Amino acid sequence: MGHLFSPLKLRELIIPNRIFVSPMCQYSSLDGKLNDWHFVHYGSRAVGGAGLVITEAVAIIPEGRISSEDLGIWSEEHSESFTPCVDMIKAQGCIAGIQLAHAGRKASTEPPWLGGNPLNQDNHGWQPLAPSSIPFTSEHNTPKVATTEDLDKINYQFAAATKRALKVGFQVVELHAAHGYLLHQFLSPLSNNRNDEFGGSLENRMRFPLRIAQTVRENWPQNLPMFVRISATDWVQGGWDLAQSVEFCRQLKNLGVDLIDCSSGGLIADAVIPIEPGFQVTFATEIKNKLGIATGAVGLITETAQAERIIATGLADAVLLGRELLRNPYWPLHAARELGANLHCPVQYERA
Repeated sequence: MGHLFSPLKLRELIIPNRIFVSPMCQYSSLDGKLNDWHFVHYGSRAVGGAGLVITEAVAIIPEGRISSEDLGIWSEEHSESFTPCVDMIKAQGCIAGIQLAHAGRKASTEPPWLGGNPLNQDNHGWQPLAPSSIPFTSEHNTPKVATTEDLDKINYQFAAATKRALKVGFQVVELHAAHGYLLHQFLSPLSNNRNDEFGGSLENRMRFPLRIAQTVRENWPQNLPMFVRISATDWVQGGWDLAQSVEFCRQLKNLGVDLIDCSSGGLIADAVIPIEPGFQVTFATEIKNKLGIATGAVGLITETAQAERIIATGLADAVLLGRELLRNPYWPLHAARELGANLHCPVQYERA
C-alpha cells in the first residue's frame, strides 16, 4: 500500500496518511473571517485525500496579518467563521490543523497579485511590530520595536487564539516560526539586534519564540499534537542556520512539540536559495536523526515516487505539499492509485 499511506500517530491522534496540505495564504478574507473561497479551497483538499489540512497563517491580532486580506482568529466571531470548514474537513476523514502566526515586520502589505508592496497608514496599512527597527527591505515600513509589554500582550494573544482554535474543533495546532515572520525575526541575528534578554546570544534570541511555544503547548490538550514550522536557514552567511535550528528544535522537543515542519528562507528578500526538487528534505532528516523528533519535509515535492521514497527511507515522517496541491487537489488519490493504496474516495467521485 506504500509507506506514504501509512497512518502517523502523534500523541493520541492518528493521521490517516503522510500527505499534509502545507499552509498557503489565500489573501481572500474580508476582515479576517473565513468565507466561501476558503471553504471550497480547504474542503477540496480534504476531499482529495490529504491526511491533514493545515490552514494558511492565521493571525492572532489584526496587526499580525501579512495583508488585510489574511485570516484571523482574534475574536469569537472570527473563530466561529471557521466552524463549517473544520466540520467539512473532518467529515472527509481528514485531520484539521491551524497555523497560528504574527507577521512582525512583514505585516501591512498588499496581496501578491497586487504587487505585494508595503502599505502605510495613508492607504489602509499600519506600522508593523518587530524585535528591532530593521525593515524587511528599504522599501518596507520601519517597524516599531516591541517592548516587554508588547511581548507580554502577544503571548496572551497566542494563548487566547489557541483556546479559540481548540473550541472550533481543530485537532493540530502549528506555530509559525518561519519565513521571516515575527518569531523567526527574533531568532535570526540579521533581524534582531536587541541588547536585552531577547537579543544577542542564541539563548536570548530563542527566549521569546520558546516562550510562545510553551504558551501554545500549555493551552493545547495533552492528547493532541503541536507542530512548529521553522526556517532551518536564512541562506545568508551570519544569519540563522541549521546548527542553531537543531538547538532550537531540541528546546521545542523539551517543551512538548511533536513535529517540526522544516522549511527555509523568507527573512532576507534577496537571499540566494538553491531551489531544486526536495531541496529542503535534508533539514528534516538532520533534525529527525539528531533529536529523535518527528519531522515534515516541504519544498518542490511533486512526484509520487519522490514522496514515497522520503517516507519509506525515513528521511522525514510526512511530506507537506503546497503548489502541487494548488495545481491538483486530488494528488493524493492519484498517488494512491500509483502505489496500489486503498485510499478512501468519495462515493460521488468513484465513477471517475
